[in-house]
Amino acid sequence: MMKKLVIGLFALLPTLSMAAGPSVPLMEANNDLTDNASLQRGAKLFMNYCLGCHQMQYQRYERTFRDIGIPTEIGKETLIFDGSKVGSHILNAMDQDDAAKWFGAPPPDLTLISRVKSPDYIYTYLKSFYKDDSRPFGVNNVVFPLVGMPHVLQELQGLPTPITEEVEENGQTVTKVVGVETDGTGEMSVDEYDQAARDITNFLAYVGEPSRLQSEALGIKVIGFLVIFFILAFFLKKEYWRDVH
Repeated sequence: MMKKLVIGLFALLPTLSMAAGPSVPLMEANNDLTDNASLQRGAKLFMNYCLGCHQMQYQRYERTFRDIGIPTEIGKETLIFDGSKVGSHILNAMDQDDAAKWFGAPPPDLTLISRVKSPDYIYTYLKSFYKDDSRPFGVNNVVFPLVGMPHVLQELQGLPTPITEEVEENGQTVTKVVGVETDGTGEMSVDEYDQAARDITNFLAYVGEPSRLQSEALGIKVIGFLVIFFILAFFLKKEYWRDVH
């Protein structure tokens, strides 16, 4: 299992390195892994809008449902669309060769995307699509120029237009996209879409490290134990050395 995980990560890195994009300020995701309601909404959005192309080959449905508080039967009925067993990994049926033809490269597995990039990057990426008729899918992205995927959340957000400014680069004045402006045609308001983007980001952050909360809780206990042990050891040392002197 570990060998497959390492191989998968290194296979993913070339695609992600091309997605690094320009150096732009990232928005703060402010994700909260203790917010099960947000994680559940994020899971629903991911399964409905992202899973068709992006797999999570190192995460299982059953573990996901258990961790974020979704009863197994409800998760099976509402979030598994291909008849997979609840113990299966979160996969799709897209052929990788076909995907490479359609998008220029197979869509990357997203199990570890929040660790390879960051929650802030994911959140900013989801909010940075804009209309660009020169691109195959009619959209581009501020943090990932020449993005090879459509804006899958367009029906929710609408189709933003680019905000540009003139900048000096190598002695020449060029027009650069520095942000986006929503057009109000989506099903969600600006605030609602911001929350949806944050929910997906929160879910991806959870998937990237499912045991993080448990690890942090265990870490606090270990530190507490060490503090108590240090105090006991300190007084025990003083007691021993009292006889020596």
